[in-house]
This record gives sequence, C-alpha cells and structure tokens, in this order.
Amino acid sequence: MKKHLSVLAATTLATGVALFPAIANSAQVATDPGDYSPLPAGIDLGLLYIQHTEHQEFYSSGKEISGLAGINELKTDIGLLRWVHFIEAGGYILDPQIIIPFGKVSLDTTGGTISSSGVGDPIVGGTIWLYNNAETKQAFGITALASLPIGDYDGAKGAVNIGENRWKMITQAGYVTPLTETLSLDLIAEYTFFGENDDFGGARKDQDDQYGIQAHLSKSFGPGTKAALSYYHDFGGETSLNGVDQNDELDNSSWNATFSHFVAPDLQVMVEYGRSLEVENGFFEEDRLNLRFVKVF
Repeated sequence: MKKHLSVLAATTLATGVALFPAIANSAQVATDPGDYSPLPAGIDLGLLYIQHTEHQEFYSSGKEISGLAGINELKTDIGLLRWVHFIEAGGYILDPQIIIPFGKVSLDTTGGTISSSGVGDPIVGGTIWLYNNAETKQAFGITALASLPIGDYDGAKGAVNIGENRWKMITQAGYVTPLTETLSLDLIAEYTFFGENDDFGGARKDQDDQYGIQAHLSKSFGPGTKAALSYYHDFGGETSLNGVDQNDELDNSSWNATFSHFVAPDLQVMVEYGRSLEVENGFFEEDRLNLRFVKVF
C-alpha cells in the first residue's frame, strides 16, 4: 500500500488537472485564441473538445525521475462538452456557461496499470466583460468558474481519476488587443483556489493556490481563418498529504500551435498541437493533440 500511495502522490499534479482544456502540468482552464473576444448578446455556442496527450518523463525539482518513481507512461483521452450563452445586463456582456468533462486516464507503472474513465466534475460560471470596444476590438473580461465535486471518483486510485473529489474556484482576467490589421494578442492571468480532498488513496490531500499566465499571438488569413501560437506558464500549487508537503510546486511552461477555420458560417473547426517547454515538477508532455468544434446558434 505504501508503494502504491507513493506513486499516487508522485502523480498528484500530473492528472489532477486532467479534466480541463489543459491536461497535465498546466492551467486549470487553458484558454484558446479568441476566447476573450466577446460575442453579441443572444448568441449561443455549443463546443466539443477532443484531446489526447502522452507523457513518459516525470520530473521532480527539475530532474527526471520517471524510473525511480516507478512511472512508465501517462495517457489521457479527454472530451469536453461546453455550452456558452451571451447576454447583456447593465450594459455589460456576460457569458454564463457549463463545461462537462468525460474520458479516460491511464497510468502505466512498474507495478501495473491504473486507469479510470467516466464523467468528470462539471464546471459552471462565466465571464463579464468590463471593457468592450467594438471599434478598436479591445476587450477586458473577468471570469469566475466553480468545479463541482460530483464526477466519477475512486479514492483508492488517488490522482488517476476523472473526478477530483474536491471543490475548486478558478478565476481569470483576460485582455485582447489588435496589434495590426491581421495580428492580435490575448493576455490572460489565472488564479485557482483548491478545496480539500479527504479521500486521496486513503490520505487527505490539500493544495496551495495556483497561478498562471497565458498568451496567444494570432494571425488572420481572411474571414474565418486564423493561426496562432500560444504560451502557458504555471506557478504554485504545491500539494500535501496528511499535512506533509510534497515539494511539488509548479514552475512549468508549454506551447501550442493552433489553426482554426469556419467550414460553414455557423461551424468552426480548430486543430491544435503542443508540448511542454520546461517542467520543474510533474509530467513532461511529449505530445498534445486537440480538436475543437464550435457550433454557433
């Protein structure tokens, strides 16, 4: 049991965020290019995300310890259903929304394979745009999201779960501005507060607040077609098990390349590839492939 728990502790940050658009060692909710550009009130968006990631190298304090930790490979196949509704209230644009994750997480270790599948913790909340200039296309929004601990969870599997058995409050501030007629820049800051998980492989898991920054540089190639480069960097989030610090604080970075196109006036398809740049603690993400479909109503 002690060896099993040590593997779960080592992978706390590797799969604890596996339910969101950024999977391992990254933002709790990773934005895509254009997410902080508000749409007019009355528009609804239905989104489907399909994500696959592979991780074979695990790091502690900046050094690879995959073999020492008994870890061979982490694979995730995650889908997300997301509904967004734009409204106007008091002169401001808001977008109440819900995100429902689902899929499978699998961890191969020297002691065998641990896997979980099912429906994850729903995320509810939305964004309010405090500044929205339709002429300059500059915008600034604040987002608040709550992760509800009602997804599938097996305490014996610790971090290798679809649900997390804890509350989370995720907040972001995002600013969008054009740089030229075809280039635009999105800057996002993120802060996450974690509740307690009272059944993490038989232990109590706590986690410090996590912080992050995200940036997207986008280029338009005409109506409905865009390419972008994205950067993510995350800090904090050290965990403790039964009050014992795990020394696994994040200082991790990654990049993504994105191409999106409206294949019909009301249907956008986005393809994204990415990988880690540097990892202080957690899994190094060798490959990430994301697909996103957006239906406009």
